[in-house]
Amino acid sequence: MNPPPGDALAAPWWDATRERRLLVQTCGACGHRQHHPRLLCTNCGGTDALGWTPCAGTGTVDSFTVVHRSPEPERQVPYVVARVRLTEGPILLTNLVGIEVDDSILGAGVVLAWSPLPDGRNLPVFTLATEA
Repeated sequence: MNPPPGDALAAPWWDATRERRLLVQTCGACGHRQHHPRLLCTNCGGTDALGWTPCAGTGTVDSFTVVHRSPEPERQVPYVVARVRLTEGPILLTNLVGIEVDDSILGAGVVLAWSPLPDGRNLPVFTLATEA
């Protein structure tokens, strides 16, 4: 799988994935953090103070589904698509990897992992956090 190249707005996000760094867009005017990148802050409407903030790579699964029939013939099924609420607040639509699928993953803590792409970028994916 190779996602499209993206546009100038998302370029800093994709560039950071090459170094396996997860960023979210941050409004310098009100401090709101958001994902996916937008031309304006979804909290205050500001357009001139948007920047980028690194994320810890932790979060919680707030919803998920299991895909049994992939739209891509080369993709192995089943796989898990999840909404992960990052510790910093924004939500990422992502994949959960390396897990046994059952209802216990709802509300579970997750940590960032990376899935390499052929062009050197990486997709953020998540796995269950282990108890220390």
